[in-house]
Amino acid sequence: MQCVTVPAIPLEPTGRTVGIDLGVTNMVATSDSVFEEGEHFGSKAQHGLARAQRSLATKQLESKRRRRQVEEVARLHRKIKNQRCNFAHQLSRQLVNEYDFIAYEDLKIAKMVSTPTARPDPEQSGAYFPNGARRKAGLNRSIHDAAWGQFLSFLIYKAESAGRTVVKVNPRFTSQTCAECNYVDAGNRVRQEEFRCLACGHCAHADNNAARNILRAGRAL
Repeated sequence: MQCVTVPAIPLEPTGRTVGIDLGVTNMVATSDSVFEEGEHFGSKAQHGLARAQRSLATKQLESKRRRRQVEEVARLHRKIKNQRCNFAHQLSRQLVNEYDFIAYEDLKIAKMVSTPTARPDPEQSGAYFPNGARRKAGLNRSIHDAAWGQFLSFLIYKAESAGRTVVKVNPRFTSQTCAECNYVDAGNRVRQEEFRCLACGHCAHADNNAARNILRAGRAL
């Protein structure tokens, strides 16, 4: 549901701008070197939820014990959902309060969590070429657990209500471009967290470097 006649309540200008890079380890990395770690509520609750689901599988159909266990599993899912929602509300409110202008990556989350279709191996009947589904499944769980879409939804409506500007930018090459000299090369990304420009030697946290590129692209728009 969306209310369109609610008057905005503008916040006082802060004169600050920021680019944000979304991730799994760091939920948000900003262009001014602030890192907000992801809470990973689903991962933390995984063992307890699995135990509750195993217990549910042992209960007799239509029994009172099964109904009680169904309610317990649903309660755990609600708790995870509420924790993610609360974290997204707090983080989006913090960003909107602190910055007049926020730029973020226009990530295609649905495509990011899709798994490539396995291709059949013509030399072996009933066999398929590896498609990395098992490795991809772990990444997909982490992306779902981070709930980027929910966070961005909260950020956008809070910014609109507060009179802030939020801009989405093309994420292409933001992680491979040097924020100092604009040199683009996949080899600039040394490791998951380390960026080292092959042209000028600039070293930085990879997420912070990407956030600076996002801010620059947002300002250009």
